[in-house]
Amino acid sequence: MKLEQAAKQLEALGNPTRLKLYRTLVRAGETGRPVGYLQEALGIAASTLSHHLHRLILTGLVTQERQATTLICRANYPVMNDLLGFLADECCADAVCGPAVGEAAA
Repeated sequence: MKLEQAAKQLEALGNPTRLKLYRTLVRAGETGRPVGYLQEALGIAASTLSHHLHRLILTGLVTQERQATTLICRANYPVMNDLLGFLADECCADAVCGPAVGEAAA
């Protein structure tokens, strides 16, 4: 993953409403959630939800699928896993990983 892409995804998740929306979709699993459910669960206006969903879709974190008259939103798990991997890839690369600070004294 490129640094620029990771930065855009993290920026999209940096908004509290989008983060809550994304976590709702992650919890929903592969079946996702209809837009109407998301609007009700988050208690926000349809236009506001649309704006936030659009930002998450642009970064690849969320996908949308139309089923008849319903829009189903899903977390894009491969993209999420790529972002998590990018964040952890170089863990302790310049140091030796050891016990957490609180565990060292125990």
